[in-house]
Amino acid sequence: MLTDSQRPQPLEQRPARSELWFHIVLVLGVSLGSSAVYAVLNLAETLSRGPLSDAQATLNQVLSPVPAIDLLRQLASIGFALVPVALALYLMAGSLPRIKGVLRRIGMDGRRPVRDALWGLGLFLVMGLGTLGLYQAGRELGLTAAINTSALDEHWWTVPVLILSALRHSLVEEIIVVAFLCDRLRRIGWSWVTIAVLTSVFRASYHLYQGFGPALGNLVMGLVFVWVYRRYGRLAPLLIAHALLDITGFLLPQLLAG
Repeated sequence: MLTDSQRPQPLEQRPARSELWFHIVLVLGVSLGSSAVYAVLNLAETLSRGPLSDAQATLNQVLSPVPAIDLLRQLASIGFALVPVALALYLMAGSLPRIKGVLRRIGMDGRRPVRDALWGLGLFLVMGLGTLGLYQAGRELGLTAAINTSALDEHWWTVPVLILSALRHSLVEEIIVVAFLCDRLRRIGWSWVTIAVLTSVFRASYHLYQGFGPALGNLVMGLVFVWVYRRYGRLAPLLIAHALLDITGFLLPQLLAG
């Protein structure tokens, strides 16, 4: 009698195109897709009130006047935002035990920490300088709102929460926009050039509430990030670069303001 391990195993069936599209709609619908819709609506509302140069976009807002409740709500918001990330990884894996293999396949396995860190640092420096330049140009041209990166009150937990928020943004955007969308769209049959353009436009769309300057900066960032991911097959450098960009953006204005 054959044991379970000796029995012929059924061939793994690849998801149909309709199922792959459903995966995309499902993940984006509970994460960055809704953010893109609200960003466009916020931009339209801002333009209806006056020029973008007079508008202000505030990140990391206070969620409660009670400090303890504010902390709990901040942590809850960060935690719930990571659920779509887990969903994306699960859909890519097909089953829970295979998630480890997916992390290895997309370059989140820690096999090359030094190389990943150096690439991440290089991308951070290049993208950071470009982002600052586009922001200043957008402000002078009246195409970008004034961005306040944090409205949180000063508490012992403010800096850790801002760092966690930066890590959250890095994980959500790079895993969903780069790893997940590239995986699903490649399986559907799209070319890498089309995928790079589409995902970069999508990345820009959910930053439109900040104005056209940041949206353009994120468009360029998306093209560069997809090229790096396609070339080296490692998501870790993108996660590191994005986290450093947001940590610097969230904390530097607070430090300069004393």
